[in-house]
Order: sequence, then C-alpha cells, then structure tokens
Amino acid sequence: MRLSLSHGADLASTDRYDGTALIAASQHGNVEVVKLLLQKGIAVDHVNQLGWTALLEAVILGDGSTRYEEIVQLLIDAGADANLADREGVSPTRHARERGYKSMVKILMRARGH
Repeated sequence: MRLSLSHGADLASTDRYDGTALIAASQHGNVEVVKLLLQKGIAVDHVNQLGWTALLEAVILGDGSTRYEEIVQLLIDAGADANLADREGVSPTRHARERGYKSMVKILMRARGH
C-alpha cells in the first residue's frame, strides 16, 4: 500500500462495488492499512453500493476482535459518522449491539455523545 501511494495511487478509486481501499481494509481487519489510508486523508464516510461505509463494514463483517475494535476507534477518531446507518436504517451501534460487540458499542455510544 505504501508503495502504491508513493507512486500516486488515487485514494478515490473504487472497486466493482464502489468500495474504497479503506472499506476493504476495514472489512478485512487490516489495522495498519486503515491507519495509513486515514493519514493520507481518504474519505472516511464513503458509501459503497451495498449502502455501507468502512465503519459499517468493520462492525458487520468483522468478528468483534481487538483489531476490529481498533479499526472502529480509528475511524471514529478520523471523523466517521457513528450515526450513518445502512440502507435499512440500522446504525453501526445497533449492528454492534446485535452481534454482542460490547466494546464497539461503548466506542460508538461515546462518539454519539451518550
């Protein structure tokens, strides 16, 4: 990723699902790539064709482990909207709660001012 970025990789480029590299890195739990992309200024609240942001992908497709908790915190710290729901109107907090991800729920609730 560092090499690609150093050679002018476009942070706005997307895959066939209109997902950015940040969405993919968040989905796969790649903390270091998430950090790097956030440092480079990638759009944190980009919504893909599924109606999901990187934050939603980390919660929904992650396993609730420490690395996904760290990604959720990194995204929140970078300004991700903790209230930005999916197409069905389900918030990241609700998704985390339904999956039993207590630490993520706490992170998301703090971000929402609760």
